[in-house]
Amino acid sequence: MTKTPHVVITGATGFVARNVRKLLSENDIILHSISRRNFKGFRNEEKIITNNYDPVEILPKIGRPDVLLHLVGIGSQSAKTDFNSVNFLLTKRIVKLCKLAGIKKIVYLSGLGVSKYNTLEYFLSKYRAEDEITKSGLDYTIFRPSYIVGRDDLLTRYLKRQIQRGQIFIPGSGQFQIQPISIANVSQVIFESLTAKKFSNKTLDLVGPELITYEAFVKKFSKYTRTKIIKIPLEKAYYDAISGRGGNFGIDDLNLLIGSFCGNFKRLQATCIVKIQPI
Repeated sequence: MTKTPHVVITGATGFVARNVRKLLSENDIILHSISRRNFKGFRNEEKIITNNYDPVEILPKIGRPDVLLHLVGIGSQSAKTDFNSVNFLLTKRIVKLCKLAGIKKIVYLSGLGVSKYNTLEYFLSKYRAEDEITKSGLDYTIFRPSYIVGRDDLLTRYLKRQIQRGQIFIPGSGQFQIQPISIANVSQVIFESLTAKKFSNKTLDLVGPELITYEAFVKKFSKYTRTKIIKIPLEKAYYDAISGRGGNFGIDDLNLLIGSFCGNFKRLQATCIVKIQPI
């Protein structure tokens, strides 16, 4: 693919999508961005608002794109949304859209720790989505991201709220490892993956170069504040999450954190041109 790509983005209002859309727009990429709710558009961007991502509804509006960037996904369930419906079944619908629209390449944001051996529902839904993509016959790049951090990511917003209250709670020992990567680097890597052949038919961990414990990350984040860091027993954190007693962590948040999932940074860095910096 040598010409400037025409890109479709799903989940346009999400944290990653907003940053990627901005970068692509700045680089004169033609965009069709899709969301369930209205949003502010960028230059070279057409907005598509849809309730259910129905291919029949979307097809007439997107023309003949080159790449689809699939960024819809959830990390926790509720009474209205569940992992299988959003992470897997919607991905299945998006693969169908690609085939009907003649889109040759799909880029998908999965999750670090996803494998067919993990029995948690979140990971299984993401694995099914990956499997749907890899067996589709489309050229693909699947990224498995660690914590993506930036000005308005979920972890940053959570810690800022805690700092405003004067205390941050850490479940258990706090020695769970994370491998954060900046949203700036994530956006650059995704931009590269749209056209670079080195990304073709690959599944890559989207991680930063350094491992850090959650406790150390929290201490760095709150270093210049007077925030008290409080450790709570892991059993209590899970009990509060299960019982809905207003704990600081949801069940799925705890599962992801305690998993201490680590990725292959060297393989990612060897694939992309951008120099990925430590947080």
